[in-house]
Amino acid sequence: MKITDVKMEKFSIELSEPFNVAFAQITHTVSIIVKIETDEGYVGYGEAAPFAPVTGETVDGCLEILSLFRQGLIGMNPLDIEKAHAMMDGLAHGNGSAKCAVDIALYDLKGKVMGQPLYRVLGGYDNVVQNDITVVINPPEKMARQAVHFVKDLGYHILKIKTGICPEEDLRAISLIREAVGPDIRLRVDANQGYNYSQAIAMLTEMKKYGVEAIEQCLPDWDLDGAARLRRQGSGIQLMLDESVHTIRDAAKICKAEAADIMNLKLMKCGGLYRGAQINAIGESFGVPCMVGCMIETKISITAGLSLVAAKKNITEADCDTFLFYKDGDTGMPGGFEIEGDQFRLLDKPGLGLDISF
Repeated sequence: MKITDVKMEKFSIELSEPFNVAFAQITHTVSIIVKIETDEGYVGYGEAAPFAPVTGETVDGCLEILSLFRQGLIGMNPLDIEKAHAMMDGLAHGNGSAKCAVDIALYDLKGKVMGQPLYRVLGGYDNVVQNDITVVINPPEKMARQAVHFVKDLGYHILKIKTGICPEEDLRAISLIREAVGPDIRLRVDANQGYNYSQAIAMLTEMKKYGVEAIEQCLPDWDLDGAARLRRQGSGIQLMLDESVHTIRDAAKICKAEAADIMNLKLMKCGGLYRGAQINAIGESFGVPCMVGCMIETKISITAGLSLVAAKKNITEADCDTFLFYKDGDTGMPGGFEIEGDQFRLLDKPGLGLDISF
């Protein structure tokens, strides 16, 4: 079997309301859908969701890199996934979301060739994932109302609270949310690099009063020494790294430095499922569990991310929720998984299991 063509198309996503985090306000985004065709009729779909503040990529730059990859892919066997990654790494450093698009398309195609859903292709630990949902930065009272809606109306048991702009307002929001949702709902905080070391120390002490179980990326992505120092303080709150984790080498450095209790891997940062599984294996070898998160993405990479969570025992948490904030949650691509409350069940359809018309 050989790859005969690689096609690309821009895909615009509009959010139902702004998605506010410490370093950005997101109202819409543009992804790139990739379609890989073969001489035996099998087709695979992937996605690049470049986000300059995190991946350092733009849509136009990503299209240029994908055009380079296209030349190397045509004529290649689509099942030679490691070879495809070696080719891409030889052509371009970084560019995680462009590599991710090719990677997901190859795995989707592999699942179709095998006649198996992606979560089984990747490992097959389970087919049900408990997902969290994000409370974005807004006035604290609005954040508390949104949290109540997520818990009482939608059935979520894990809330991820965005913080990092104003510590005082952050604590007020956490306090109001805990009061509103009660003691049994799990709370995580994501500061998106918004605190310095002194602020982080103070915030950890205060957040413990409200039963926060984990804080994600409270320091700048480069500050592994600071992250390790925070962790040695023994606050009782798990310290998670996200923006610090792009490559397998990043994961190894973090684990050796004992700088994280859990690592958040994102397909767009690391280059897709192949590298994501490697990062998880590094974490597992050091006794560090992982979470799979997401950017603002279509159902293609959301399904891929959930499939990786379902496939691996060491990936204990899922933060693949951004599609819930879109005006069209399916992004025109039904299938992939079913939702019951915060339980996401992967479908037993080959590959991603999505109905895509492109």
